[in-house]
This record gives sequence, structure tokens and C-alpha cells, in this order.
Amino acid sequence: MVNKRFSGDLGAVNVVAWVYVALVLGTLVALAVLSEAASRLATEEAWGHAVIVAVFAVVLPLRLRAANRGSARALRAVGIIAAVLLVVNVVEASLPGAFPTWMRGEMVAVAAVMLLLLGCVARARRQA
Repeated sequence: MVNKRFSGDLGAVNVVAWVYVALVLGTLVALAVLSEAASRLATEEAWGHAVIVAVFAVVLPLRLRAANRGSARALRAVGIIAAVLLVVNVVEASLPGAFPTWMRGEMVAVAAVMLLLLGCVARARRQA
């Protein structure tokens, strides 16, 4: 199977994806600080969520790098990752009492960034 090439502009996709990575890194730093300062705000559930989104923060730039080299399949993967993260974060943020309030806010922020990323991926695919 031959991978189709993509030649569209991914500038906005890159920016939004790196905003997500920065948000995840900020979350991990916040959890580390809260673990020492206010451990009730750094629950096991919050750490579990943070680790999972951190894995995606590693995978997303890898797929994005391939998309920047012209891989249409990698760009599709970026869109799929964004869609999954959007849905998962919305669902988790809506679970009553499962996460500290600040983490729910972070989940909503991640969902918003993923919605924006989906829009950027869709625009890039249309322009190709």
C-alpha cells in the first residue's frame, strides 16, 4: 500500500499541536507542585489522566512530524488523535467527583485545543 503524499500548509496544525504539548507539560508541573503543597488536589486519578495525555503529547508530535514530511496518513492520524482526546476529555470532565476541579478545567482546555486542532486538520486537508 502506497502512502499518498500531502502538500498542504500545516502551520496552524503545528502551532495548535504544540500548544497542547505545552498544556500537558504545565499540567505535569502543576501536579508535581500540588503533590507537595496540596496533595488532596493531586489525586491518583489526576495523575493517571496526566500520564495518559502525556503519552499522547509524545505520539502527536511524532505523527505531526511525518505529516510535515507530506504523509497524508500521518495527517489523518493527527485528526484521529485530536478527536479521541476531545471526546475522552469531555467525558472525563463531566464525571462528577472523579477529578479535582482544577483538573476538570484542564480537561475542558484540552478538549477546546483538540477541537481547534480538528478544525485546523480539516482545513489543511481541504486545501491540499
